[in-house]
Amino acid sequence: MVRPGVISYLTLVLIGLIALGMLLGQRWSERAGMEQLAAVAAERLELYAASLEAELARHAYLPSLMSIDADIQALLREPENAGLRQRVDRKLAGINVRAGLSLSFVLGAEGQVLSSSDGAGLGSTAVAVARRLAQPLSMGADQASSHFFAAHETMGSSDYFLLHSLKRGGKLLGQIVLVQNLAPLEAMWVDQGLRSQGEKILVVDDKEVVIMSSVPAWKNHLLNQRTDEQRSELQASARYIGPLLGPLGLFVHEALQQEAILISVPSLAQGGASPRPAKQTLLAQERAVLPLALRLVTLSDPAEVWRQARYAAWGGGAIGASIGMLALYLASRRRAHAQLFAASSELQLAHAQLERQVQARTQELSQTNRELKHQIAQRLQAEDELMQSAKLAVLGQMSAGIAHEINQPLTAMRALSRNGLLLLEKGRNDSVAANLNSIDAMVERMTGITRQLKNFARKAEEAHAPVSLARAIGGARLLLEHRIKAEQVELTLNVADDLLVRCEPNRLEQVLINLIANALDATKDAPLRQLRINALPPQQGEGNRVLVQISDNGAGIAPDLVSRLFEPFFTTKPAGQGLGLGLVISSKIIHDFGGSLRARPNPAEQGGGMTFEFDLEICTRDKTHV
Repeated sequence: MVRPGVISYLTLVLIGLIALGMLLGQRWSERAGMEQLAAVAAERLELYAASLEAELARHAYLPSLMSIDADIQALLREPENAGLRQRVDRKLAGINVRAGLSLSFVLGAEGQVLSSSDGAGLGSTAVAVARRLAQPLSMGADQASSHFFAAHETMGSSDYFLLHSLKRGGKLLGQIVLVQNLAPLEAMWVDQGLRSQGEKILVVDDKEVVIMSSVPAWKNHLLNQRTDEQRSELQASARYIGPLLGPLGLFVHEALQQEAILISVPSLAQGGASPRPAKQTLLAQERAVLPLALRLVTLSDPAEVWRQARYAAWGGGAIGASIGMLALYLASRRRAHAQLFAASSELQLAHAQLERQVQARTQELSQTNRELKHQIAQRLQAEDELMQSAKLAVLGQMSAGIAHEINQPLTAMRALSRNGLLLLEKGRNDSVAANLNSIDAMVERMTGITRQLKNFARKAEEAHAPVSLARAIGGARLLLEHRIKAEQVELTLNVADDLLVRCEPNRLEQVLINLIANALDATKDAPLRQLRINALPPQQGEGNRVLVQISDNGAGIAPDLVSRLFEPFFTTKPAGQGLGLGLVISSKIIHDFGGSLRARPNPAEQGGGMTFEFDLEICTRDKTHV
């Protein structure tokens, strides 16, 4: 018979074992569950971050690609041109549809809307957005490319703004602005949260304001407490619609791992704006999206973990009360380990499969990269051959005139040499010497022509060096001198002898020959044929560049054809007199030199005709030039 004292002791021991078993079971299960929940949440956090970065990087290349569009550049130079504005409007609308953007527009140097995907009228969305976000847009103008987030005025969702500034010589010409609405991504997060045990997502911008969330009531809340002055500054930025609400009040309870903590958040009414007194404890993890200055936070509900912890507590209590229950607990634990091992094996198998897929994708990308490099090399070779063919075609067109230039000195040399023999027989040595000097001068002239032809015909190198602009113009003039004299063209040069530019001399002469030859062709029917070549010094704000102009007083070109001058195989000359590649190749060469080739009609009071102009970088005087 068991004594009452022993019964009391055993009762106390049993109660102690039950309490210890419940405590140990609850603590162990809670920690293991929290760690597993944190691991799963960390994987989801990486997926959310990857989807956000991929979505925002999808159009990162588009503004810089649009900045080289000829119509957009022309609109920035001629903002009052209604035809250009309509053409750019249609282009922006097409880009919106193909890229899935909500809005795109072009701003002028003063921040005015020049063109937009929905029209640039006073009532357009682009004008309203430009007025509302004038401050962040003007701040982005100081950088070549920038971005920021702002709330959508009517939908309440977040918009991602991509900005690209177009400058020339340090002067702002305008901005290209693309607007991407993030409502679809946010809706996907809400749907994923509903299917993942109430997981919640927050996106916090660089001002500690919640701009995206799977809980709509948390948007536009401050994450931390701010002063009234700081709130006023944030409100004045116009990036947030409506008043900024108070801080969410996140209170830290316990740190489980280095990247996961337990926090307490307010329970918000459905669609409400102010929190109710009740608190909800969640597991928080955070990841910084550095290129975008964002913080992505996931909040996972550990209710299921705590429910499992309560079950473990009851199991621990049962273990302390009975040896049999202890055996049952050990068997259950063994099964739990088996499940964990199976899950770990599956995770390792999935990891191995992912590595194989990554390796296969890497090999595929490497092969694609090699093919792309080969195509680029072939394209460069084709461009080089095309330029060389164009130069040889120009030489072929000039061959008759150059042959005439060389034939005249040869005829004179033949007459002088025969005359010299007669004079030599008569002993008139002074006259013989005069004839020889004349022959020497003619040989020197022919040597200069053939030397210039040889230099022009050889392939140009890519290296840029200081080049005398006057010498390059003189070389082009030497090859076209026979046409200038034969066609009685009045040539006016306004180029400083000591002006040096950075380029490749042979390719620069090719451009000058093409433009001068076109000008000579254009003045064919003019009563008084005039050709002017000017090198204008840089104006204020244009930097260290010189503007080269080649003007003629010919018939000019119809306004509707000026925009097509730089299209391949487009020519206004009769059939058989040109392939339409001279201006295309010249534009490509000037672009390689860092400038741009442009065409514009001359005013009627200046005699009409056309002016082709391009800009080159000026070199300092102390550098050796070609």
